[in-house]
Amino acid sequence: MNDTDTPGRPLLLQGNEAMVEGALAAGCRFFAGYPITPATEISEAMSWRLPALGGTFIQMEDEIASMGAVIGASLAGVKAMTATSGPGFSLMQENLGFACIAEVPCVIVNVMRGGPSTGLPTHVAQGDVQQARWGTHGDHPIIVLAPATTRDCFEVTLAAFNLSEKYRTPVIILSDEIVAHTREKILLPPPATLEVVDRVRPAVPPEWYIPYEDTPRGAPPMAPFGHGYRYHVTGLVHDVRGFPTERPDEIEPFLNRLFRKINQHYFDINMVKEHLVEDAEVLVVAYGSVARSAKRAVSDARERGVKAGLMKLITLWPFPWGNLLPALRQVRAVLVPELNRGQVAREVKRLAKGLTKVETINRIDGKLITPEQIVERLLKL
Repeated sequence: MNDTDTPGRPLLLQGNEAMVEGALAAGCRFFAGYPITPATEISEAMSWRLPALGGTFIQMEDEIASMGAVIGASLAGVKAMTATSGPGFSLMQENLGFACIAEVPCVIVNVMRGGPSTGLPTHVAQGDVQQARWGTHGDHPIIVLAPATTRDCFEVTLAAFNLSEKYRTPVIILSDEIVAHTREKILLPPPATLEVVDRVRPAVPPEWYIPYEDTPRGAPPMAPFGHGYRYHVTGLVHDVRGFPTERPDEIEPFLNRLFRKINQHYFDINMVKEHLVEDAEVLVVAYGSVARSAKRAVSDARERGVKAGLMKLITLWPFPWGNLLPALRQVRAVLVPELNRGQVAREVKRLAKGLTKVETINRIDGKLITPEQIVERLLKL
């Protein structure tokens, strides 16, 4: 893409490149990161796109520092993002926890690859689903979104920034190697048609500002550093003014509020796409690149007399029980194909207990689950 490209023009983009466009459309103006396969194209594109828009790109010495820089930029009032893959995502976990407890909005992209450790750097996997939920220590809520198409990459990245700003929380995007490197033609919508959410800023003078006060929606207004609002930021459990506390009457309300601001807005955060679910007798639950195979498989199974349907999960955490439960009550079987040993299937089985049977297709060799593999299992179900 060059400076002569106009919004709305059809573009041939990788998923990684579409994420950059989604981030910029959302108002992201800071990126700190460290190159890593298969996420490097995000850093590369940001390195020249951001400065052209008056933003800042920094290549950091490692992923720990990258996350720290992103937190600092967000505290200063700038929408900030980083991108990495499995090993780098592991390094980010401590600072991710800091962002959770300090309620610092930011977006973290993890383009999943085979693991553990260095694993299969150039091959696809979906092994980081549970890590995205529980990777940083402590009892905390998190929002995790998973795109499946290049179009999704644009829309999900925009949504991730909006949710992050709205609820003062880190948002994780779990992409994968195939989604990241698949090129597709997409039509970028005109900026004026996009909903872009900015964090709520205080409407009171600095001396009246309470940085972590409770509010009806659970997320307090956030003042940018350097604008006259001075307050304390810490990774310790803190009171409403940001100072460390060990008082039970302050600790419990604070931690409960962190959960409440996510839980009470579940239906705003929850995103799924349904395909032929209304009359389905067998349901496929998939996400990421596997959802692409699953959509084709459902159509092929229908041609062969199987009433199959697909529920493509975009929101992985909080887990989309609201959409799944009604579907589980109507079908006689569920199939969960995924590129791990059953991380989302575990959650589906918890919901489906006593309602219907759940079977899985698991692949961990760095190759994609094909539509044919899914159709074969659907015919047996």
